[in-house]
Amino acid sequence: MKIALAQINTKVGDLAGNAGLIIKNINSAREKEAELVIFPELSITGYPPRDLLDFECFIDDNLVYLDRIREHSQNIAVICGFVDKNITAYGKKYFNAAVLIKNREIIGKYYKRLLPFYDVFDETRYFEPGKDIMIAEIKDKKFFITICEDLWNDKDYWKRQLYAINPADEIPESGIDGIINISASPYLLNKEKERFSIFRNIAVNVGSPVIYVNQTGGNDDLLFDGVSFVIGADGKSKAICSDFREDLVIYDLENNSGEVHPVSDSEEESVFRSLCVGVRDYCRKIGFKQVLIGLSGGIDSAVTAAIATAAMGKENVLGITMPGMYSSEGSVRDSEKLAKNLGIEFLQIPMAGIFDSYINTVQNGKKFLDVAEENLQARIRANILMIYSNRYGHLLLTTGNKSELSVGYCTLYGDMSGGLAVLSDIPKVMVYRLAKFLNKEKEVIPRDTITKPPSAELRPDQRDMDSLPPYEVLDDILKEFVENNRSIREISQKYPKELVEDIVRKINNCEYKRRQGALGLKVTTKAFGTGRRFPIVQGYDFQKI
Repeated sequence: MKIALAQINTKVGDLAGNAGLIIKNINSAREKEAELVIFPELSITGYPPRDLLDFECFIDDNLVYLDRIREHSQNIAVICGFVDKNITAYGKKYFNAAVLIKNREIIGKYYKRLLPFYDVFDETRYFEPGKDIMIAEIKDKKFFITICEDLWNDKDYWKRQLYAINPADEIPESGIDGIINISASPYLLNKEKERFSIFRNIAVNVGSPVIYVNQTGGNDDLLFDGVSFVIGADGKSKAICSDFREDLVIYDLENNSGEVHPVSDSEEESVFRSLCVGVRDYCRKIGFKQVLIGLSGGIDSAVTAAIATAAMGKENVLGITMPGMYSSEGSVRDSEKLAKNLGIEFLQIPMAGIFDSYINTVQNGKKFLDVAEENLQARIRANILMIYSNRYGHLLLTTGNKSELSVGYCTLYGDMSGGLAVLSDIPKVMVYRLAKFLNKEKEVIPRDTITKPPSAELRPDQRDMDSLPPYEVLDDILKEFVENNRSIREISQKYPKELVEDIVRKINNCEYKRRQGALGLKVTTKAFGTGRRFPIVQGYDFQKI
């Protein structure tokens, strides 16, 4: 029996487009003589649909498109995700559902039993948990159907299970030919290794292959890597889809073998490809064809420009450098060299005259050389960039990294302005790693950009290290506090307490700034976005823990 893993890139709410994509892949799978084709979780609605689920017409329309998909299932079985109505008199109104269709008939439905409610997930807000198992019979084979989180509560893997039930415990000890898991599992760096480990444990313990189909692409701040796979009962990979692109892979159940497509072979490549997909899909799915970046000659704007060029094509990227009174000659030169290396359009617009006009108007020509004037320079640059964005329809990409965003080393309504924050979840050390990765075959990021001390260049001889600890230290403290939820007391076992206190204070005090920043692409376990619900106004003493 040949099984097709249809790893598709859906758009949330685009029911017609998603259904068309599903039908196209049904036809492709049939042409490859597959007898079963499997699609990701909520593949008709896209994931996550969030408050679109509050509109009953949206649910009704998703059922209409399910019926259209049913009409295209002649001579092939189809498993895909959709939203079904809860017709009982209690509970949430809808189910996160999987459907089995064969020869234009709906054979059965399965309702997701474990609904995640942590990090970026909020499924208990919308869905009623299912209660029953489903064993799908296709030809002479039997498959145990699950949806994403249903297989993420393995008692042999987690020290503490998050849910009271474990659907994997209900898999029959015999008579099952495979376990199917349709998923919409967001990307995190190295998460694919965790998935392999969890499902390998299940496959070996149950003695049956696990067939996992994940979505790919970007929706808002969430990125989906795909990397759909089949793991045999021996714990070895039998089929794999590529990462960060649509793919259709065939697995032969009888021969226990399938196609193995390439995936990223380093952390830097994985992060780079994820960010490219994030930029490309965000622009494509909301209608932007071109992007704009302010080039400072620094590492962040250089890496952002390289990502944008790879994602959108060099003809669709505009770089603007805006030298001021404290800009070094090297910054302008490095910006121009970067644009030439990338082949993108480049403009130079000096902003010193505009700054002087502000000073003359607001301060009668008197300069204070204080933080307000530093921030004024950043805000002037933002206004210049937004003029070009508005006039020519370019999406402005902000360039700040997670390290600086965490402690407020950025200007609200200045360099934080824009439509998408590409590096907002990328620590500074990783930004440098990305730059070196990009230069692996030829110089893309100018060498001086990588080697010179980072600086905002908003005052004479300014260096980041005047205000911040070394980025290696800052990034580690940031990871411990934001991602690992460590207290000041715990982190201070590794670093001076005064330093840790200062950084934690800055992180907490700058929550109001981050809340007003551009949407950022999520790459780490805890980004400054939908998955981190930290109060702006709070007075807890983190030294007490």
